Amino acid sequence: MKKIDIRSTTVLAVRRNGKVAMAGDGQVTMGETVVKPNARKIRKIYDGRILTGFAGATADAFTLLEKFESRIKEYAGDLTRAAVELAKDWRTDKALRNLQALLLVADKEKTLLISGTGDVIEPAEEVLAIGSGGNYAYAASLAYLESPDLSAADIARKALEIAARICIYTNDSIMVEEL
Repeated sequence: MKKIDIRSTTVLAVRRNGKVAMAGDGQVTMGETVVKPNARKIRKIYDGRILTGFAGATADAFTLLEKFESRIKEYAGDLTRAAVELAKDWRTDKALRNLQALLLVADKEKTLLISGTGDVIEPAEEVLAIGSGGNYAYAASLAYLESPDLSAADIARKALEIAARICIYTNDSIMVEEL
């Protein structure tokens, strides 16, 4: 059976003036076909104190989100500790090792990217993006950060709108959550 590449998404986290916003588009594709235009790829967890977003295979991403949520509860909301423990599990557990997804997580203090290669990355800039349109959204966000009039949520939305105009796997059905 031929493996079908499922591509989806752009997810972006932006920090500004004590706020963090995470935005995600809604498009899910299978091959060259859009199978869903309004998927929800970002979530608030831990009583609304943590933002999560994913890119990659949906079932894999939901598995990882569940594991991350368990870890965040286990470590009483400690974002870094939960991320590191998930990355360890992801890298060493035989079943998790093959999952194809990336996670962005953020709380009031930090934003992290968690990958299956064991990486837990905190960005040098106030922006972090994943997914097929991530580089476009990242570049747009860096440019928008130069405008003092825009909030984190405004920047996230505008950057995703630009990514949607460039990346065929990103659409303009954008959801933004903010802490």
